[in-house]
Amino acid sequence: MRAHQIMTRDVVTIGPEASIVDAATIMLTHHVSGLPVIDHDGELIGVISEGDFLRRVEIGTERKRGRWLRLLLGPGQTAADFVHEHGRKVGEIMTRHPYTVRADATVADIVRAMEKYHIKRLPVMQDGRMIGIVTRKNLLQAVASLVREAPNSPSCDDSIRTKVIAAIESNDWRPFGLSVLVRNGVVHLSGVITEERSRKASIVAAENVCGVKEVHDHLCWVDTMSGFYLNSPEDEHALKSA
Repeated sequence: MRAHQIMTRDVVTIGPEASIVDAATIMLTHHVSGLPVIDHDGELIGVISEGDFLRRVEIGTERKRGRWLRLLLGPGQTAADFVHEHGRKVGEIMTRHPYTVRADATVADIVRAMEKYHIKRLPVMQDGRMIGIVTRKNLLQAVASLVREAPNSPSCDDSIRTKVIAAIESNDWRPFGLSVLVRNGVVHLSGVITEERSRKASIVAAENVCGVKEVHDHLCWVDTMSGFYLNSPEDEHALKSA
């Protein structure tokens, strides 16, 4: 499997001038742990994640370094720490120059990069532009689908996947962060919905694609006000049966 086959295409992003409050709210609303940061030209310039909120003055977790360590590190590092702990804009606390993968990167390449750099997500690049993102959750979904289904023609599944994505993403009720996995004609839908009726609409759209044998629902419902979320009925049933 390649990055473009398992990645999330409809990526939720944010700009560098947005406030950190906006970033935190978006992450909670869409039930994601990180956001690619895109500039006015559509270029990927960084990533802001949960880890960037760990050392913050608001919660009293800023770094407490001794005098000798501060002297050893120098004023530059102290200044950088101050900006990260007190910064009010995304561009001030984000991780710059994020690690990325190409669209044709193998799953093995993705796992090696995540382990090497101790990261949970990798933007997927093609011709210098971000076209999606691969997270650990995408890898988990890929493993689950491969275990359940027998091997078949990858090219056929790729064609079905492309058509399913097109059928769903052309509508205003489409899930956020839509991810589609196809194995042997069996479709697995993942992403975030804020309206329960979008679940059925997404399933029906997938079922109407030629070659689809079965559709599994992994769409997570999120309340936009509180950030409260519920797994899909199918996933809840699987958890209770485990």
